[in-house]
Amino acid sequence: MKFSAIISVISLVIGNSFSTLAQLPTDTSRLLKPMQAELAEVVVTGTLKEVKRVESPVPVEVYSAAFLKKNPAFHIFEGLLHVNGVRPQSNCNICNTGEIRINGLPGAYTMVLIDGMPIVSSLSTVYGLSGIPASMVERIEIVKGPASTLYGSEAIGGLINVITKKTGTAPHISADMMATTWGEVNTDLGFTNNVGSKATVLTGINYFNYSNPIDNNKDGFTDLTLQQRVSVFQKWSIQQKQNRTLNLAARYFYEDRWGGQMNWNKGFRGTDAVYGESIYTNRVELLGNYQLPTTEKISLAFSLNHHHQNSMYGNTLYMAKQQVGFAQMVWDKAIGKHDFLLGTALRYTYYNDNTPATGSTDRAKMGTAPQRIILPGIFAQDEISFNQQHKLLVGLRYDYNSAHGNIFTPRIAYKYTINNQQFLRLNMGTGFRVVNLFTEDHAALSGARKVVLTEQLKPEQSFNINLNYIHKIYGKGTAATTLDFTAFYTYFNNRIVGDFETDPNQIIYSNLNGHAISKGVSANADIALNNGIKLNIGATYMDVALHNNQQKEQQILTERFSGTWSLSYRIPSIHLDIDYTGNVYSPMRLPLLGPLDPRQPYSPWYSLQNVQFTFHYWHGFELYGGVKNLLNFLPTRYSPFLIARANDPFDKSVQFQPDGQVQSTPDNPYALSFDPTYMFAPNQGIRGFLGIRYTIK
Repeated sequence: MKFSAIISVISLVIGNSFSTLAQLPTDTSRLLKPMQAELAEVVVTGTLKEVKRVESPVPVEVYSAAFLKKNPAFHIFEGLLHVNGVRPQSNCNICNTGEIRINGLPGAYTMVLIDGMPIVSSLSTVYGLSGIPASMVERIEIVKGPASTLYGSEAIGGLINVITKKTGTAPHISADMMATTWGEVNTDLGFTNNVGSKATVLTGINYFNYSNPIDNNKDGFTDLTLQQRVSVFQKWSIQQKQNRTLNLAARYFYEDRWGGQMNWNKGFRGTDAVYGESIYTNRVELLGNYQLPTTEKISLAFSLNHHHQNSMYGNTLYMAKQQVGFAQMVWDKAIGKHDFLLGTALRYTYYNDNTPATGSTDRAKMGTAPQRIILPGIFAQDEISFNQQHKLLVGLRYDYNSAHGNIFTPRIAYKYTINNQQFLRLNMGTGFRVVNLFTEDHAALSGARKVVLTEQLKPEQSFNINLNYIHKIYGKGTAATTLDFTAFYTYFNNRIVGDFETDPNQIIYSNLNGHAISKGVSANADIALNNGIKLNIGATYMDVALHNNQQKEQQILTERFSGTWSLSYRIPSIHLDIDYTGNVYSPMRLPLLGPLDPRQPYSPWYSLQNVQFTFHYWHGFELYGGVKNLLNFLPTRYSPFLIARANDPFDKSVQFQPDGQVQSTPDNPYALSFDPTYMFAPNQGIRGFLGIRYTIK
């Protein structure tokens, strides 16, 4: 029990810390400052313009860099583990591809932006989410529900906007290095400098390395994907007349990751001797925004990204290249009680790979018929302030998709200020989405499943409504408490679903012969006590189901209940911060390969909990450390195995029936083929971490 000593120390420190609560002096003024700052907090995601968060008719959740530090993460994907209603989901036990789900909807319904630009989309959602280092983040804004009027058709389930640090407020020098007992090492460096008298430059460098294969569950495969990742980010802010905006940013990202059998090395890449999944990713991003030198407030935003992926899934080669260009011009105009936002946008997407989808007849060559989609659009929004209590926002967007034609997405939002401490918001909107098969189900390659289309897939359409109520309470016993309640409902037509269960060697895609519904309620409470304790706790209950041929079926990998919490306590006398974070999930339906599959059809209740201690005695330095996965939860304890046919990853001994079904044999009594997609929680058990930060303001 190598962690027993760590756990003993944690218990002793926490016990002694909380026993002294009654002796600590009250410092209400110190605690009220963050709450006052929250009221004045500016957000941009909900309405595409800077407004105070409390004034926005669209509910926007904000998570600061300090929130991410409570459970330090190597990238944004892991950093969102403790956001209520948001669940990062890993979809493969070998390559650890992932998606971010909002309110139970698959990751394809979540739009991820960087500084408001659609940088992370389509191909890059598969592995690109792990390439956003937490160190470059100033805050994360999350909108749950419809946002398609301003951001386009991908924002059906919601969007995550990663706001990068500003050059004017970022530290002059910053460094952060963290390592875990698994051998993961992460290094972040950042610095700002002036170029001439009008330009300020922010540079960030991130390097992550994990090269220590571990197989604790004894299935012969790596428990965690090995990775080497480099990300270089630079942002320029150039001073303009009358404080107009001109920002330019660029990022380069390279990653080499692999997972597979423990004896795999690059000499086996592409062979059928030893199974491994090896992915090389090269990515370049450019983005900027510029306020035009006009009397009216008109701004231009643009982005361009190039993504190249070279991957081997066993002996199956997958090469892909994607280029996305985006430009948007917005006119912001207030007239009386009306605050107008008019805009036009153009998005160009180029995609090519080595599959028949792009005309490729040779796996070693790219296709001869790449996909090119031009998506021009216009949108209008009017925010009407009737008085101090009532505010109405109406919007309409029109896009023309060169492959699917006209797309209309209306939106309406209403905000009722009951008093200066209670707010009610109602939002409604529609969405439209086109499927991208690989990015949504990479299992078509991992495990050598064949993609089958039973029909010409129609685009999905959705209708969403959500109701949000916020109550801020200031009392004697607490410095401040914020209660947040939301009810949500989404209805889908033409829902595109992948059938993993009819044939273990295929993923059969079709439009749902019926409809799908996602509905639920969520609640959050932020509590700051006068004695130094801060508590954030949230819970979500939802029902996400497919209604097909008059039958209701729970969506795979979707929990009904989830909860998150973050408990923080500062002990000023010894310069120590304690953070205890965690989440809990109810059972979710898991993908089985057939009626004889012995694995559990549902996951158990499980919880991932962490504790961190941060010591900040020296000026500019922070020493932090702790334990992740305190309860040492491992999914393999609840199932005889995770990877089906791990002993035969190329299906050399699998026998098939004439209809394509796997034949049960003495060597294969459960009639399984190789498949690594049975995954609902990380394979990393309890582990320690230690890090140091240095900052010069």
